[in-house]
Amino acid sequence: MEIVVRLDVVLALRKMKARDLAEQIGISEQNVSLLRTGKVKGIRFNTLARICEVLDCQPGDILEAVPAQDAKA
Repeated sequence: MEIVVRLDVVLALRKMKARDLAEQIGISEQNVSLLRTGKVKGIRFNTLARICEVLDCQPGDILEAVPAQDAKA
């Protein structure tokens, strides 16, 4: 099982730029970029909560658990 980050999808649905999200939640654009590409090993719950608050979504809208074989597709 792997965790896939769907932040790009939620940002697109909200018509929001990563730069604007970074500014509103108080983290660097570089960290948002790392989140968007899934190149992080973890995320703090308070950061996830701020992202969800700004994007008006649930953590499950951003993070998805998928079988390892499906994550590469």
